[in-house]
Amino acid sequence: MPVKNRFAELLPEITAWRRDFHENPELDYAVHRTAGRVAQLLREFGVDEVVEGIGRTGVVGVIRGRSDSRGRVIGLRADMDALPIREITGLDYASKVPGVMHACGHDGHTAMLLGAAKYLAETRNFDGTAIVIFQPAEEGGGGGKAMVEDGLVERWGIQEFYGMHNMPGYPVGSFAIKAGAMMAATDQFDITITGKGGHAAKPHDCVDTTLIAAQVIVALQSVVARNVDPLKSGVVSVCVVETDSTAHNVIPQVVVLRGTARTLAPEVRDLIEAAISRVAVNTALAFGGHADVHYERGYPVTMNHPEATEHAAEVARQIAGDVTTDMQPLMAGEDFSYMLNARPGAYIFVGNGDTAMVHSPEYNFDDDAIPAGASWYAGMVEARMPAAG
Repeated sequence: MPVKNRFAELLPEITAWRRDFHENPELDYAVHRTAGRVAQLLREFGVDEVVEGIGRTGVVGVIRGRSDSRGRVIGLRADMDALPIREITGLDYASKVPGVMHACGHDGHTAMLLGAAKYLAETRNFDGTAIVIFQPAEEGGGGGKAMVEDGLVERWGIQEFYGMHNMPGYPVGSFAIKAGAMMAATDQFDITITGKGGHAAKPHDCVDTTLIAAQVIVALQSVVARNVDPLKSGVVSVCVVETDSTAHNVIPQVVVLRGTARTLAPEVRDLIEAAISRVAVNTALAFGGHADVHYERGYPVTMNHPEATEHAAEVARQIAGDVTTDMQPLMAGEDFSYMLNARPGAYIFVGNGDTAMVHSPEYNFDDDAIPAGASWYAGMVEARMPAAG
């Protein structure tokens, strides 16, 4: 199962779809144009059933094979949303929407899955049912969770899920995957520190919240270094510091710290959540202030199921030859995790070449990766649901 010749033929057409999505990026759940175009194309391909509005603005297509008597149902997922970043690539198809760009390659993911859907609808060289899933709001909005909660799994009887993301730094068209924790749980916290504001020339009459905040930021770095098993992983980052004053000579009454925690195991997640609160509250108390901690759990760990991982890797091997199967997990998050929590499956990376990293204003999806990615999507269906001889 090398790169399918059909995708070489379809490459100009798929590239045109991708570049159209790139020019017209949309955020979060407001992917109305993108979702509408996806649904239109699926209908033109002759997909058996096209349903819009799943998980608010998600699109689902149903493609039945030569026989669905075996009952296996495979879900293939791509994300559609962009990021609030101003593009500086200078491309002739650069974003036409100020301050919004496809800086993570979701335009490429959507186009590759559309290409796979067209091929599968043409060939039907499988026994079972392929469900192509186009998801909104991956970038922090929890669109994967919304689609699952909207009945995605039960309505179509999905038994396995497979998803893909591009990866700069890996050769174009290569693949990388690992069993187990693939990407991190992504939580966030807000720490509100209250003291006694006043004149900066009279600090002895104040409870200095900026001093407390500085101590809390430093102390939070001990959470991973001195609480988490060194053989396990965790990240705690304070990313925002806000005060209720902007004057040079005022000690603020309130300082707010905002940040993120990333983990790869449930027990480490629990430990870090408890430790952040303990450290912040007691550090503030030691300096005469008070800290309120709001900790919000985000996407769970993206956990590849071992058997599904091997299925995904085998299809990738047939396309690209050697496949990296022991890549290091990433501390970034991915809401495909909600689908993997609902059913077995796997998430794989396809190489995007020597490009800027995702979430950069200079990033661009490499269209030369399309044949490999589309072949993998289609190959998962044909490999997991082979047509009877």
